[in-house]
Amino acid sequence: MSAPVSTKVGHALARVLRIDLNPGQRAKVTPIPGGIEGRDGNDLGTTYIEEEPTVIEWFQQFEPTMPGFITYMLSLIPFVSWIGRYNLKWLYGDLVAGITVGCVVIPQGMAYAKLALLPVEFGLYSSFVGVMIYWFFATSKDITIGPVAVMSTLVGNIVSKAPKNFAYSKEEIASSLALIAGAIVTAMGLLRLGFVVEYIPLTAIAAFMTGSAISIATGQVPAMLGLSGFDTREATYKVFINILKHLGTAKLDAAMGLTALFLLYLIRWVTGSFLPKRFPNHNKTWFFLSTLRTVFTILLYTLISWLVNRRSPKHPLFKILGKVPSGFKHLGIPKANADIFNIFVGHLPATVIVLLIEHIAISKSFGRINNYQINPSQELIAIGITNIFGPFFGGYPATGSFSRTAIKSKAGVRTPFAGVITGIVVLLAIYLLTSVFFYIPNSSLSAVIIHAVGDLITPPNTVYKFWCISPVEVVIFFAGVIVTVFTTIENGIYVTVTLSAGVMLFRIAKARGHLLGKVEVRSVTGNNLYTVDDKNSARDSEVALYNAPADLAKGGSGKKSLGRSLEDNSARNVYLPLDQKDGSNPGLKVVSPYPGIFIYRFSEGFLYANASHYTENLVQQITFATRPNLSNTTTDVGDRAWNDPPPKASSQTTADTRPILRAIILDFASVNNVDITSVQNLIDVRTQLDRYVAPDTVEWHFASIGSRWTKRALTAAGFGFPSDREEGDINNKKKTGWAPVFSVASVEEAVVVDGNGTVKKGFDEEGGRPLNGSRYSEEEEVDEGVGRIGTPVGTGRRRVPVVIGGINRPFFHVDIDGALRSAIASIESR
Repeated sequence: MSAPVSTKVGHALARVLRIDLNPGQRAKVTPIPGGIEGRDGNDLGTTYIEEEPTVIEWFQQFEPTMPGFITYMLSLIPFVSWIGRYNLKWLYGDLVAGITVGCVVIPQGMAYAKLALLPVEFGLYSSFVGVMIYWFFATSKDITIGPVAVMSTLVGNIVSKAPKNFAYSKEEIASSLALIAGAIVTAMGLLRLGFVVEYIPLTAIAAFMTGSAISIATGQVPAMLGLSGFDTREATYKVFINILKHLGTAKLDAAMGLTALFLLYLIRWVTGSFLPKRFPNHNKTWFFLSTLRTVFTILLYTLISWLVNRRSPKHPLFKILGKVPSGFKHLGIPKANADIFNIFVGHLPATVIVLLIEHIAISKSFGRINNYQINPSQELIAIGITNIFGPFFGGYPATGSFSRTAIKSKAGVRTPFAGVITGIVVLLAIYLLTSVFFYIPNSSLSAVIIHAVGDLITPPNTVYKFWCISPVEVVIFFAGVIVTVFTTIENGIYVTVTLSAGVMLFRIAKARGHLLGKVEVRSVTGNNLYTVDDKNSARDSEVALYNAPADLAKGGSGKKSLGRSLEDNSARNVYLPLDQKDGSNPGLKVVSPYPGIFIYRFSEGFLYANASHYTENLVQQITFATRPNLSNTTTDVGDRAWNDPPPKASSQTTADTRPILRAIILDFASVNNVDITSVQNLIDVRTQLDRYVAPDTVEWHFASIGSRWTKRALTAAGFGFPSDREEGDINNKKKTGWAPVFSVASVEEAVVVDGNGTVKKGFDEEGGRPLNGSRYSEEEEVDEGVGRIGTPVGTGRRRVPVVIGGINRPFFHVDIDGALRSAIASIESR
């Protein structure tokens, strides 16, 4: 069959451009080893040739399909998968949670709007739009979208930098920011880039939240105490210093603010710790009382303010909220032009990051707590669309709230539809309660903010756990907090993310592999740990602790269920680092697997960032543990390399007992991908070590390769099979010195045998039975049948050995043990 025209044209073009279409002899097919050629190929799977993946195949994995397109479109509106199963029990849980969160979001929304330097009604608008739109696209039932402290502070910092005579108001700048940031986040979600959030570690999030909480709380203290005369938007440390300087100017606002803050913490302690311990049977009641502490405090102090200021509302004794318009007074198309864009373009990355990390971190956390998974990309679409439509109602940037999400979760929310209930509560407040909001004390709202952000501060006990897990990340944590306190929240975000990325890259670049040694182990039960006989020392045994609940429940000893593998004490090989820096028992004797054979395990991936460090470490350890080939050793100083000093006089009389390098086994269990740089490093090291052992060559074996593309890359570089000097006629060991060793598994197959004991080929259509072409063995079990002339007389099953990997890549092995056996066989056959 002639090749396609495209193939012929491609080959002709390759000849003109002198392109080697078979680099590293990729297409080489190793013949079937002697002794098996006469047997049927199906008998040992010897005809299996592993095919390399093609570039077309790589692109085909991304080829869109109609079922995939339908799945993608349905994933954009996940509510359709559960709304048809909505029931009264779910409705009850959503009603309770929705009303509870609605009562909390009203005072918080107004307080956060003041953080953003916007009229308080904008906080209500953002709260309404967030919960009413989010549930259509949500994959989290717990998250509550709306104004949050950190985002509001960031918006306030942005709008405060607008010129005094700027043509557009602060509200228009905030709405335009929400629109642009929402469009960016939506695009990321549609492109399924939710994985980007995974690059922001927990340490960076904790530092960002803690630093922001300290900054926000400090900035609200002046309003709570009635202090004035300085900028509360400056760096946190400056605000703190100014607070101390102006404490003597505190006004009556301090009484309304400090007592409100005390009351909030008192109710929290009484309903969260004291009463649940005294009356544990009423925990649900205490939870709702604790949840509604913000509403109760605001209503109480609003009542006090009304009683005090009702006769002179224009000259109140302390600052109050003032007039709040009823209904949606700012409906319309948001203004977005170059002038407004230039105001916040420098803060846009920080805005997007805040939208992402707060929302995704919270939704993932509560998903794990409540045993469900979220789709990060879909969550990006949800918050993106929420922020796109919010400005049309007068909203500003909104994202997931930690405190309200926690309340919603504990209230027993069942579905994202609870957001609609919350939206209705907020809508009623916008139209019916605005006259009540007039007398809310500003200092009490500041107390609400301080109380709310207090939960965002990482507790010392959690920081100590961070220290136990990774001390260097604790340094990053404190660096982020300090930068936030002494500069801005945006700088804190950038510093923590940058430092975390730097540590990750450093760990990858400085990853160190380990040379492995062999230990023979066996498994013993815990009660036999100290009664192992002398022939099988417990020092060299792997101990496994088992229990047998089913057997013990019946009154047995539990030994029966331990399995035959424990009773016969069968030994096996395990491979541990020779330096034993993995924490294994120092009493172990980890020995070299074989003189001249070295097993090297990668601790991380093998890519351009760490390839050089890996290979340098490998060569250094090998040259330290081996000696050059005797035929390549010279004592003439003039013939030595400038960096190869001659041996000392005292050591010349002592024979070098180190082995000569024969083979290297690379454990690729932790390597998912390779690149051009890493493979080129392997090629360079192969050349270097071949010179080290010249005129011999080093065999390179690979174990546990999990990617076909990694195999393709290695074979293109000439790995995976013997070199030309090793191969020759593989059936003549004296000529080649290479003995093929393959890993084989047993597979059962059905057989049909005729009267002469021969397994038939093909398939018996009349009998409906599979036929095979191998000779029937007496060891194989066959059921006798009633036969007739020319028809099978027996059927049965037999176990057939099948080679696991392709015989054209004999140096790619399924495990380290198989690679070691193959290397030893090659060495001993030379």
